[in-house]
Amino acid sequence: MAGVNFWDKATLKGLLLPGGVLFVAAVIVLESGFVPISAAATEFYYYLVFAAGVLLAWRFHSSRVMFALLTLLLAHRALEFFSGGHLVSSGPGRIAFAAIGLLVPINLMIFGWIREPGLAVNAITRRLLPLFFESVFVAVICRPGEITGPAFLYIAFIDPHLFLWTRFPQPTLLAFGLALVASLVRFLLYGKAMDSALLWSLVAVFAGLQAGGIGRAASAYFATAGLILAASIIENAYALAYHDELTALPSRRAFNEALLRLESPYSVAVVDIDHFKHFNDTYGHDTGDQVLRMVGAKLARVSGGGEVFRVGGEEFTILFAGKSLKEVVSHLELLRAAIEQSRFRARSMPERRTISRGPDRRQESKRAVARRLTRYAQAEPSKSFAGDLSVTISIGASGSRDNGREIEQVIQAADRALYRAKHNGRNRVEVAGPQRRRSSGLKRDIA
Repeated sequence: MAGVNFWDKATLKGLLLPGGVLFVAAVIVLESGFVPISAAATEFYYYLVFAAGVLLAWRFHSSRVMFALLTLLLAHRALEFFSGGHLVSSGPGRIAFAAIGLLVPINLMIFGWIREPGLAVNAITRRLLPLFFESVFVAVICRPGEITGPAFLYIAFIDPHLFLWTRFPQPTLLAFGLALVASLVRFLLYGKAMDSALLWSLVAVFAGLQAGGIGRAASAYFATAGLILAASIIENAYALAYHDELTALPSRRAFNEALLRLESPYSVAVVDIDHFKHFNDTYGHDTGDQVLRMVGAKLARVSGGGEVFRVGGEEFTILFAGKSLKEVVSHLELLRAAIEQSRFRARSMPERRTISRGPDRRQESKRAVARRLTRYAQAEPSKSFAGDLSVTISIGASGSRDNGREIEQVIQAADRALYRAKHNGRNRVEVAGPQRRRSSGLKRDIA
């Protein structure tokens, strides 16, 4: 679980883009009247968004987005059907408004917290069944002749006069509030595009229902909610292409593109985790992954305006745009010291690749494998705790000069400086050029 600093620029950007921008754009277009939108254009936008969204979700195997889109589409069509195409203050239309207003945020909140199951037949069935039963429930309580519907849809927790500004019953407001908080919490914990999209799609659905749930404006808001969800698929694909999945840092592809934007002056630092192979061999690859995540999180906090990339294995690169080598050395020293002083608690669980799997594992179900791994861990509890551990890093740094060195030459100079740092005892910063400087922390080599 990667904690997210709410006031961090990247966090705010991930929260507001693209969902917040799309919603604000919809509000401006629909409420300002600057751009007149015909009913035909709204209908075309509506069906295009949902068709394209479902197609994208299918292509990228995103069942959560697909069923979120289906939930919105079914809810809006049901609301129009039971309302007869016009606003009503009582009868089946009003009951459908209260029921759908309660069920939609609950469904979207659940889709946010469940794991992505993919589009296997059994996973699709498990998601379709709740939607089917909810549809039957809404159809039953909205039978012709019904006037009020179930009492729980209209429970008043506090003074109703405080809510004269809205069409929603209090249970619906509570459901939307809980769903919005849940989506925001998940985004702050994990920083995923899907969580930001669910939050803004909830806001768009709220606006659509507040507009009456039917009509041009409501349809446009529901379509915007679908567009925000569909955009999250593209955002997620971008993140997978340009970010390392383990550490969440920008990957080598992002690094290569960042090099094209560099202009002198700049500095490059190459970072390597000391004795990482020995650490992996001693404590296992799962613990090695913990080390990479911890080091990556520390590197991401580098001061001096550095941008960190994981370029492969245990190697990272930091780019300092607009900074000379002399300006960045102190920041690299602080980074080295911070990682040396960090401790983390690792669990040395048996490697899956080393556990005996029997004569024919292909005939064993995934659930059976999971049970056997659990029994193995419970049978040898003394091996499950590896204790407090720490790691150190070595850093080689180089900077651009007035002689017009190519970026490849600067990186090679940083690599040579890293080699010297390794050769001279590790846990130190070495810089390229005549101002070469060595520094090291404690003489203790860990792992």
